[in-house]
Amino acid sequence: QVQLVESGGGLVQPGGSLRLSCAASGDIDSINVYGWYRQAPGKQRELVASKSFGGETTYADSVKGRFTISRDNAQSTTSLQMNSLKREDTAVYYCNVKRRKWPSDVWGQGTQVTVSS
Repeated sequence: QVQLVESGGGLVQPGGSLRLSCAASGDIDSINVYGWYRQAPGKQRELVASKSFGGETTYADSVKGRFTISRDNAQSTTSLQMNSLKREDTAVYYCNVKRRKWPSDVWGQGTQVTVSS
């Protein structure tokens, strides 16, 4: 199994920055992809960014050029650097991993990001 623990959410003003981190533990060798998703009130959960062990990186169009996903294999952590934050970035952000074993999808507990003046 894999466990995920997130940190780094909070309140930030528009135009500000936040960095989210996700520490993975357990059967980390089974992980293929690290990713971040978000869910705003009344909306479906959506992919924000993902990074595979092969290096392939994907970003939602709405965050391209502002957010950067990174991964530290040695420490089994993934981070999401969020710059130039907008009010519409307000959501609960979830760390996610895709595994080669069941369960193939593992989620963190979620961390609130609020962009407001």
